[in-house]
Amino acid sequence: MPKIGIEIHQRLDTHKLFCNCLPIEGEPTLKVERYLHMAYSETGEVDRAALFESSKQRKYIYNYIPQSSCLVELDEEPPHEINKEAVITALAIALQLNMKIFDKAVVMRKIVIDGSNTTGFQRTALIAIDGNLEGVPIQTLCIEEESAGIVKEGEKFREFKLDRLGIPLVEIATAPVITSGKEAKEVAEKLGILMRATGGVSRGIGTIRQDLNVSIEGGARVEIKGAQELSMIPKWIDNEVRRQETLLSIIKELKKRQAYSKLRYQVFEVSDCFEPKGFVKKALEKGKAYLLPLPSHKGLLGKEIGPNRRYGTELSDYAKKAGVRGIIHSDEDLSKYGLDDECVRKRIGLERGDGYAIVIEREEIAKKALKLLFERAKMDFVPKETRKALPNGSTAYMRPLPTSARMYPETDVPVIDLKELVKKAKPIAEKGYAFKVQRLKSLLNEELSKRMIKSRHLSLFESLVEEGIDPKIAAITLEDTLTSLRREGINVSIESVIKALRAYKRGVITKAAIKEVIKRDSEGKDWNELRKISKEKIYEMLKQGKDAKTIIKEFKLNVEPREVFELAKTFKHSTQNQ
Repeated sequence: MPKIGIEIHQRLDTHKLFCNCLPIEGEPTLKVERYLHMAYSETGEVDRAALFESSKQRKYIYNYIPQSSCLVELDEEPPHEINKEAVITALAIALQLNMKIFDKAVVMRKIVIDGSNTTGFQRTALIAIDGNLEGVPIQTLCIEEESAGIVKEGEKFREFKLDRLGIPLVEIATAPVITSGKEAKEVAEKLGILMRATGGVSRGIGTIRQDLNVSIEGGARVEIKGAQELSMIPKWIDNEVRRQETLLSIIKELKKRQAYSKLRYQVFEVSDCFEPKGFVKKALEKGKAYLLPLPSHKGLLGKEIGPNRRYGTELSDYAKKAGVRGIIHSDEDLSKYGLDDECVRKRIGLERGDGYAIVIEREEIAKKALKLLFERAKMDFVPKETRKALPNGSTAYMRPLPTSARMYPETDVPVIDLKELVKKAKPIAEKGYAFKVQRLKSLLNEELSKRMIKSRHLSLFESLVEEGIDPKIAAITLEDTLTSLRREGINVSIESVIKALRAYKRGVITKAAIKEVIKRDSEGKDWNELRKISKEKIYEMLKQGKDAKTIIKEFKLNVEPREVFELAKTFKHSTQNQ
């Protein structure tokens, strides 16, 4: 049975954590370039993940908009006082999770030198521990900075935008007690709803993401980064379990074949064993083909370990960190590359059961790539890794798993006194998730209340109900009508939604006209013809001999059927008395 833990990172809807900038999107107008170098932790140790990134010696390019970034983001000015509004929202979340909140919080520097932060570290502060979400232990809650968004990267550079750098994040980590992908999805969804209930978090694509920690017996803890799509969580987890189980079976077979004891780092040039075609032809014009023997690996390099992933892909992921596009391995259809397998085996003296990996590049890069591949091939265990979540539900190697050696104190930010801030957070927590669930149940039926608590429009719904708009009408409009209009390709304006619901409350339009009013108003079109017909006019039509059904059919968006029938009944009664 797997052990699964979740780390949720949720952006807060406020200005940045250590300056007054707001994350405004747009085209960057300024650019700076940097190189980042390793720093030692407080204990004098070096974090292996940071060392791995530092070894690449990349140049980092930062694009920024002065309206959304300042000298703090550029690391040219010390951080300002921490954003108290963001801390209060984080504390309100901690209170809802019944966590133990510290009296004081110390901001720490977490070494990150992949270029995603101009400083070479991320500022983070632990503010609460030991909480609970419906039986799932919550280990920690931190507030920290968001990283810069990557634009593009190459062999020797990475390019970022700074508009999101420094946005406050709440990081919540569960204990590794979750046992399935389905359960992990449910926990992530509940945490997301609970955080949104504070009214202080951002909404939309990219504003919340999950890191998934997965391990199995005999395997290793693997962190899957960037799992943004909630519905994909079970697939990423199930495929990671399958990957580790398959790796264990491959390791067992390699040990049986005594492959690990035969592995040697030896590189051979085999360019003349190719009759180049396609991309290989172009690659050989710029470099040469270099081979690393993989003794007793025949048949295992091509073994499937996940969607479109094989054991050879695992080795290739490591080689790619040297800047190569990929590898060719002996379990592939070599004819598509124009490679003569017999030529290779005779040249190197390989046995029939041996495998190999080939990289086509300049000698320096090729040998570096094969060295990384060799280091991975030597591992007779499932390695602890940070992996990237891929759209098809599989994952790819990013870097080694970070260690505790990545943290040291931030000397530019004072210790944060949380006692007074907790007092300000309590009213928010008291009107948080539990309060909202009970209130929705009192306003709506069970099905609608369940949908509304998950809705991105919950805050808008609450404000509309405060204005006196019928809760059921508001909920159906926000959950069903808007979805229907967007499926029709209408770019719905929220202002138009509010205008239509207010018009309905005042009796200006009918319930049936709400959708069409939203549509027309969003498109900038006049909707006066949709105004509700007065009782006097309906009465006149009845006098003229029209029956209720005819009036409703003719003016279906301009009248309320119940009102027409009631007027018709009154009219009939009055004429009978005459």
